Amino acid sequence: MKISGMLSDLLRSLFKRPATEQYPFIKRKPPERLRGELHYDPSNCSGCMLCMKDCPANALELIVIDRKAKRFVMRYHADRCTFCAQCVSSCRFKCLNMSNEEYELAALTKAPFTVHYGNESDIQAILEAVAPANTEPAAKA
Repeated sequence: MKISGMLSDLLRSLFKRPATEQYPFIKRKPPERLRGELHYDPSNCSGCMLCMKDCPANALELIVIDRKAKRFVMRYHADRCTFCAQCVSSCRFKCLNMSNEEYELAALTKAPFTVHYGNESDIQAILEAVAPANTEPAAKA
């Protein structure tokens, strides 16, 4: 390429507006059908576990505390989720939906990617039951 061609391109680009968007500072409205973070409504859930069975990424865990009283805790692993919405389409009781507003899921640690849905006391009981299992020392080989 000749230097004159490069200089003409340089001069033309000096007077043009940038083609990129200022994304973190100026956000556009997301599309209606965008698949973002999964939301769970435990009041409609029957505990059939179809969402868990149909999830290709094993991103959902439904923990049944009391089926008659409809006490469930949903553990959602956003880091495993492929956002295919198969769980939403297979849920017969419409207790799962994907938000089109919450799609920025970046984080520095892995902890925010595990989300628990349900009653706060039930979630606390589940977390306390799991915590002693995680604190046991590993067996030596």
